[in-house]
Amino acid sequence: MKLKTPGVVLAMAAVGALALSACGSDPNSGGAAGGGEAAGPPVDCSGKANLTGEGSSAQKNAIDVFIQAYQQKCPGKNLAYTPSGSGAGVKQFTAGLSDFGGSDSALKADNGEVDAANKRCQGNPAWNLPLVFGPVAIAYNVKGVENLTLSGETAAKIFDGSITKWNDPAIAAQNTGAQLPDLPISVIYRSDESGTTDNFQQYLQAASKGAWTKGAGKKFVGGVGSGANQSAGVSQAVSSTDGTISYVELSYAQDNKLGMAKLDNGAGPVALNNDTVGKAISSAKITGEGNDLRLDLKSVYGAATPGAYPLILATYELVCSKGYTPDVASSVKSFLTTAATSGQAQLSEAGYAPLPEEFKQKLLTAINAIS
Repeated sequence: MKLKTPGVVLAMAAVGALALSACGSDPNSGGAAGGGEAAGPPVDCSGKANLTGEGSSAQKNAIDVFIQAYQQKCPGKNLAYTPSGSGAGVKQFTAGLSDFGGSDSALKADNGEVDAANKRCQGNPAWNLPLVFGPVAIAYNVKGVENLTLSGETAAKIFDGSITKWNDPAIAAQNTGAQLPDLPISVIYRSDESGTTDNFQQYLQAASKGAWTKGAGKKFVGGVGSGANQSAGVSQAVSSTDGTISYVELSYAQDNKLGMAKLDNGAGPVALNNDTVGKAISSAKITGEGNDLRLDLKSVYGAATPGAYPLILATYELVCSKGYTPDVASSVKSFLTTAATSGQAQLSEAGYAPLPEEFKQKLLTAINAIS
């Protein structure tokens, strides 16, 4: 896969609201694309005309890619996706204000999200369906520093304020020969609730050998730095200020030409690239039951796996297993089926990892079971 953002996605990113046109083809025809291996399996394009989704901004560029595939499959329908962040996505879904939610972490039982989602689904279980995988970069902007390696422990101490200068001995020890400036480190964090923040803090917990004691969650708890809203705001803040560091999805780091640190979990520095991300994704384990495909990424985050980039993100679509009206169920299934099949073809160009085939089949089984 080629982890970069294509011009078509950049052009579509300028559009404020995402309108996905899809269609009114005969439900027995397999949609306008006509099926086939390249086009994906047949889908039922009947159902609700105007589908809605809201949440994770981390998957926004992937949704842009899915737009095109859905338009080709089902011309004439509409889907609007609002990239308001994972926290808002969960709230809108559980309140019944969107047909599905987007979140960078699975629904949590301890804060009431699972109960609220099940209530919204008419007492039926809500499912977490990982549709978009991608790496998270520890992105930085330091003049004269083109290559940077960080261990989980050093990263944790930067993001909790224990390390405050770029030429700190701990950073220097991991970057022999680098010209590190005597410059204050300026941490930028997500000010809105974000699954990216949750996953990043889980990574710090798992990979820092006990150095990160702040906990996790969708709010940044490091107690240091300045906040910026959503992924676009974070990456722009880092891009505009020397001495900054943050965590952001790959596509945003690429768009803003930010430096991306190599991560060393104990098996040597690992750069963020095609092969290293693929190795990490292949080791992720499903911990949900049945068609609830929630993942355990903590073992990935803390593992010293040679050649695996450990800081990856799984973006979930939050859906009702049952409880939708028939027209909503049909449209949710047609969109997700298209996204999981023909929609995967351009994901690597947008900074994401296409679904491994075995996992794709599990996902399609779950999507087909929605009613």
